[in-house]
Amino acid sequence: MIQAFSLIVIVVLVVAAIWVLLALAMWPGKVAARRRHPYAKVVELAGLLGILLGGLLWPFALIWAYSAPRVETDRDPEPSPDSPPEKRLKAKDS
Repeated sequence: MIQAFSLIVIVVLVVAAIWVLLALAMWPGKVAARRRHPYAKVVELAGLLGILLGGLLWPFALIWAYSAPRVETDRDPEPSPDSPPEKRLKAKDS
């Protein structure tokens, strides 16, 4: 009975460790995609390879994911309550 329980615990721990490694490996790629990095796919690949190579490239992939400038969208940001009334009315009309 104790051997079966031990086997179940070991299997659960191995699955959890694999899940944590995959989550860490995908983190730089998700950050790069969210920030619209120009090389998001390459950053994702570097993160996955970084984990496979023992974590050597992974920190560089994470730094690279955060280092690219954000791409701004075409729409104007929402006016703040402190902005002039003309700007707030203009934003409501569009």
